[in-house]
Amino acid sequence: MSSAAAQALKFVSRAALSWKPTRRPQQTLAATVSRSGVGLHSGARVTATLIPAHAGEGRYFLVDGEEEARLAAEVGNAEPRSQLCTTLRRTEGGGPRVRTVEHLLSAMEALGVDNCRVEVSGGDEIPLLDGSAQEWVEAIQSAGLCAAQDTSGRNLEKLAPQINEPVYLQRDDCFIAAFPSLQIRISYGIDFPKVPAIECQWFSTYLDPNIYSSKIAPARTFCIFEEIEKIRGAGLIKGGSLENAMVCSMSGGWLNPPVRFEDEPCRHKILDLIGDFSLLAQNGNQGFPIAHIVAYKAGHALHTHFLSYLSGKITVDQEELAGQC
Repeated sequence: MSSAAAQALKFVSRAALSWKPTRRPQQTLAATVSRSGVGLHSGARVTATLIPAHAGEGRYFLVDGEEEARLAAEVGNAEPRSQLCTTLRRTEGGGPRVRTVEHLLSAMEALGVDNCRVEVSGGDEIPLLDGSAQEWVEAIQSAGLCAAQDTSGRNLEKLAPQINEPVYLQRDDCFIAAFPSLQIRISYGIDFPKVPAIECQWFSTYLDPNIYSSKIAPARTFCIFEEIEKIRGAGLIKGGSLENAMVCSMSGGWLNPPVRFEDEPCRHKILDLIGDFSLLAQNGNQGFPIAHIVAYKAGHALHTHFLSYLSGKITVDQEELAGQC
C-alpha cells in the first residue's frame, strides 16, 4: 500500500462523512419470518428468525437466545480477519459470534429493514440457502414492512450517511473509493486471470429495492474448484456444495451451470459489498452511504476496514493491511 493511499484515510476530514435526513420513517418487518438451511462453514443446520424491532434499535443478532449477548450489526463488531465471510463478535466482554451475515444484511439494507432482531439457533451462522440473497428478499417481501415505533410509540426519522469528499483505500492493486454522488451507485471489478470462465468482470448499478431484487439478489456465491481442498483443510466451507455455490474450474469452466447472469460472480461481490457496508448503520439509520462506491478486488476484510477508517474507529496500519486483498 502506497504512503499516499495510507494518508488518504489516515487524515479523513470530518467533513467527508455526514448524516442526512431522508424525510422517511425508520422501518421494520410487519411480521416474523424465518428460514433454515446449512451453514457455509460449519455445515450445521441452522435457523435465522427475523423479528420486528423498535425504532432506534437497529439490526442485531441473538445466538441461541443469549439476550445479554446481543450483537449489533455495526462495523465496530466486525472481526478484522474473518475468513471468506463477515463475522460479528463484540470486541469487549467476549461472548458468542455470528458468521456469514453478509447476505442477510445485504437484503435488509437494500429493502429498507432498518430495525430487526435476528435470532440464530442451531449454530453460529446464518443459513447459506442457495448462496444468494434471493430467498432473504422473498422472506422479507412475504413478511412486509411497516414504520417502526420506539418504546414510546413514536416514529423516528431515518438518517442516511453521505460522502462529501473523495475517500479511498488501496493495497497493491486492490482498492475501494467513495465519491460524492446525488444517489447510491456501485461499480465493482474482479479479476481471475487463471480462470477463463470468469477472467475480468465489471458491473455498475444504481441501488434501489427493485434493481437489487432483480439484478443483485439472485447472484450466488462462487469458488474455484482447485482451491476447495485447501480451504476445507483450513476447516472452512464444510457446508458448501453444488446446490449453494457456483463452482468454477480453471480448465473446465463451470461445474454446475447455468449461471444466472454472464457476470454473476461480479454481481455477487456487489451483493457482499452492500451487506458489509450496511454495518455503517447505527440506531436504525441507513448503512449504505449516498455515494458512488468503486471497488476492485476488495473482499470482506477490505470492505470493513474501509468503513472503520471512514467512521474514524481505526487508523491505517500498513502492516495489518498486508494480505487483506
